[in-house]
Amino acid sequence: MCAHEQRFPADAGEVRQWLQGAGHIAVLTGAGVSAESGVPTFRGAQTGYWAQFRPEDMATEEGFRAHPRRVWDWYQHRRDLLAGVQPNAAHVALAQFQQQQPGRLTLITQNVDGLHQRAGSTGVLCLHGDIFAERWLDTPRNCCHIDHAVADHPPYCDRCGNMVRPGVVWFGEALPYATLEAAQKAVRACDLMLVVGTAGAVYPAAGLARLAREAGARVAIINPAASALDDVAHALLCGTAASVLPALLAPP
Repeated sequence: MCAHEQRFPADAGEVRQWLQGAGHIAVLTGAGVSAESGVPTFRGAQTGYWAQFRPEDMATEEGFRAHPRRVWDWYQHRRDLLAGVQPNAAHVALAQFQQQQPGRLTLITQNVDGLHQRAGSTGVLCLHGDIFAERWLDTPRNCCHIDHAVADHPPYCDRCGNMVRPGVVWFGEALPYATLEAAQKAVRACDLMLVVGTAGAVYPAAGLARLAREAGARVAIINPAASALDDVAHALLCGTAASVLPALLAPP
């Protein structure tokens, strides 16, 4: 039995009715969705050689500037871990819903692994960036061109020395403004918000569920355990994303 099931039982059939009647749906996904595909959590990637380093030291601008090769290689290690990972039933269900009912669902994710996109979802709002993307560490000059960067660990501009960094949001950095603004706009306009596979402890992402409720939307949380957002929910569906979403999002 889920930790929250006794306190707030939910009816999946009722949530399906909400889905069918909603003009627009916003979905926020977290690490729990990717974990079902075998993606290690942020701290779970700290194994073997990498176990000697604090994850926080590998995810700050200061850490990158101090040890650029080490941090770059750790992100390459994480990319390698993702090489054999496939989208699971939750990713596929969301992508199929988008394809079958275009314009009705906005997908927002805290995950950086690209599995939603690989499953076929489009217009994904990646709040914390994309681990496979790259960008310049410092403001690029006219001489800085990613495609022409010198291949190294990390790549760099051979003219000014500007280094290439992973396209993720590090500790202490703001979320991409345009992405966060689009996510906030989507949740303010939605009739129903699904919060899936997240503990709801990381802000400002977690604040989107509260924003949706304040704007008048219903909020349904899908998680196998209690989350910090349970008090926001109109319904709590106890289960993993891959076990709940396919049936929930299936055509009527």
